[in-house]
Amino acid sequence: MESLKLKALIVDDEPLAHDVIIRFAKDVPDLEIIGQSFLALDALEFLKHQSVDLIFLDIQMPKLKGLEFLRLLDNKPMVIITSAYEKYALESFDLEVIDYLLKPYRFDRFLKAVRRASDQRQLKVTQSSIESQEDSSPQQLFIKSDKRFIQIQIENIYYLESHGNYVKVWQKEGFHLTPKTLQSFENLLPAPAFFRIHKSTIVNKRYIDYLEGNQIRMQNGTMLNIGRNHRQRVKQWITEQEL
Repeated sequence: MESLKLKALIVDDEPLAHDVIIRFAKDVPDLEIIGQSFLALDALEFLKHQSVDLIFLDIQMPKLKGLEFLRLLDNKPMVIITSAYEKYALESFDLEVIDYLLKPYRFDRFLKAVRRASDQRQLKVTQSSIESQEDSSPQQLFIKSDKRFIQIQIENIYYLESHGNYVKVWQKEGFHLTPKTLQSFENLLPAPAFFRIHKSTIVNKRYIDYLEGNQIRMQNGTMLNIGRNHRQRVKQWITEQEL
């Protein structure tokens, strides 16, 4: 079956940057540029009326910076950062971007980034197909790790950690590293059993040993930090469970 094209939006204040992406995209059959915004504020308005699979996003823009724009999105598409500044790479990967292209970049590097986005989209399609054959509340899931699809029992997951543009899925005996976003797992895993305690961490409540200060100790001995924006929610949950 022919694969659907990735529908992409360019968000960059430099016309030349748009020209480069559009020129490169013409040689990538499964990529289609459906929108161009020269300000992040215009991109917010565009996304109110049009959904996209992928955003090519610059960082240094007037009025609203690229990473600030990214934090405003409730349902983030996949994002490839295109920037002349290397110093924002770590912060960008904390926001679960697909890739970081340092300007000026060559076509081969552009193609590699787009293929990462295509692979992630295909993995999501595969996962959806598997889930459609199971109960509405799946007891297991398949993750891609080291070129294999591994079946994991959901109840055996201790916690999940974002690791760049990968996720570590921790079980009692260790972890599997998979090229998915933490948000995709949060959408999939059953609530309230799984609970986000940090922008980069989701825990399975059944394996919590205790909470102390701003840390949670899991039953395998791991201490996990509770993010500032999640502390009130975690403490509220603990209070609700208190006898």
